[in-house]
Amino acid sequence: MKRSYSVRSFYIGVLAVLLTCVVPLQAQQTQSSQVQVARQFLLALLAGNWNTAYEHLSPEAQRQLPLAAFRTAALPIIEQARTYGPVIDLYKLGYRLREEEHVQPFVAFSYRADSLRPGPRFQLDVTFQDSAARQIQGFGLIRLRP
Repeated sequence: MKRSYSVRSFYIGVLAVLLTCVVPLQAQQTQSSQVQVARQFLLALLAGNWNTAYEHLSPEAQRQLPLAAFRTAALPIIEQARTYGPVIDLYKLGYRLREEEHVQPFVAFSYRADSLRPGPRFQLDVTFQDSAARQIQGFGLIRLRP
């Protein structure tokens, strides 16, 4: 009988070790996607949660855009939200070819009320440094049509 307890204890110990290895892997796999990060950023911005939105920017973007300048840069997005409301939908995502063939990932949203027409007038654009980045490199409002 004692032997069955030691075998059982051995298997319980092995299972415990395996579980401690699996849990960190699952935590890594649940990292937000670029689409989720961009959405969180824009929703914080539209809600006026400046500090929360600012935290989504990469350190490089924060150096180039202090908080006061960030708020000024975000005004066009806020102004259009007064017209179309704060509800946004994913519009498109992809990669842009930049200088020296540098590929830049982007995620674009549109205001839901604006997208009810045949094609939205504005695109809320969020860019990342590369496909692995989860901090925002840049953002802006792009006019798609007059």
